Amino acid sequence: MENEITIHIASEKHLDYVDVILHTISEAAKVRGTGIAKRNPEYVKLKIVEGKAIIALAGDVFAGFCYIESWGHDKFVANSGLIVANQFRGRGLARDIKRKAFELSRKRYPQSKIFGLTTGLAVMKINSELGYKPVTFSELTDDEQFWKGCQSCVNYDILLRTNRRHCLCTGMLYDPEKNKNTDDKQLPNKKLKVYERWLQFKRFVFLRNNRKEESKQNSKNVFQRLISF
Repeated sequence: MENEITIHIASEKHLDYVDVILHTISEAAKVRGTGIAKRNPEYVKLKIVEGKAIIALAGDVFAGFCYIESWGHDKFVANSGLIVANQFRGRGLARDIKRKAFELSRKRYPQSKIFGLTTGLAVMKINSELGYKPVTFSELTDDEQFWKGCQSCVNYDILLRTNRRHCLCTGMLYDPEKNKNTDDKQLPNKKLKVYERWLQFKRFVFLRNNRKEESKQNSKNVFQRLISF
């Protein structure tokens, strides 16, 4: 019989799972191809020890993970590193982990705005159900340490090229002052379709520009080789 999945606020007893957490995140980045920032083992350990991480387990088997971090002198909080192991996908586990991380964020930082960057439609749907709204990057934290975390993403050049105004990720923000009466209704399918088209449009525009830049660079390299004879 398959073990029931339980979701916990991580503690020191979960430190042995750090390697499998980082491996799962790394493998997901390869498959997705749209960019997931790398995580530092010591940083993930710190979040676990601080009680700022959520872990899902099926018995003793790792099932999923997420952690929270504060920015801009606690004015902003981000839920980061959301991941679900392959064998546990398709069960709504990401939603359950995200909700638990959201509850932890609200408990520890009740006055803070909660934000996230995502390229995933499923995460956008979960965020919307929690009361997040799509926003421009200028409405997110200006903490340089946060944005440095994007440097390991494969799409970091897009962020640089647009002067940190746009990327394949979509910024989403929960403002406690604007969500005092937010209910928990499902995101309408019509709105979800709008998000989907928006994600497709950004990928088309920014990845096309990347291909153009690569083509220009290749042409330049060929020209340099020709004139070097």
